[in-house]
Amino acid sequence: MLSKYNSIQRDQLEMITLDQLVLANHLVRKMEAAIDFTFIYDLVKDLYSEIGRPSIDPVILVKLTFIQYTFGIRSMRKTIEEVETNMAYRWFLGYDFHDKVPHFSTFVKNYERLFKDTDLFEQIFYRILMTASERKLISAEHVFVDSTHVIKHQPLQATSLTKKSHRLYPIHGLEQKKGSSANMSMFTMNILTVTFAHRARF
Repeated sequence: MLSKYNSIQRDQLEMITLDQLVLANHLVRKMEAAIDFTFIYDLVKDLYSEIGRPSIDPVILVKLTFIQYTFGIRSMRKTIEEVETNMAYRWFLGYDFHDKVPHFSTFVKNYERLFKDTDLFEQIFYRILMTASERKLISAEHVFVDSTHVIKHQPLQATSLTKKSHRLYPIHGLEQKKGSSANMSMFTMNILTVTFAHRARF
């Protein structure tokens, strides 16, 4: 039997909390339960002035990067757009329905002015790695290798990598000359020395 959904219900007023909209097994809940992000305040307190207008919470700035990389969002601009409408992301940041999300350029400015020449993110990484190790959430049983080809002495935007042959081909009308350094490729490798164990609930 053909049925039609009554779209008028979209304007219905309901009493609901943000917490009710986030799935119980959502990854943001697991991250929030596993990591106490308040340690970040001690790491950044010397980077902020004691006078002036209030800053954006540094924990929120760091959590924005967590959202971007954990969920594979391609840019901070797109991350901010997702936070505007994704209730799980808002919950993770500690925002309510109506809190204003920082402009995407705010993160860039804070990074340039405060974090760029520091080892802040390295300290955060090691602190979280230590926490994960203490909670038995990581294992050295599996090692993942990520790699890419980079043409030597040639802009990255002028190359195209094919997955099947792993050969590099010039694009944008650029031609490789026989015997030139453009034919040489540099193989870079990033190895993740530890990974989350399959048995972890994180």
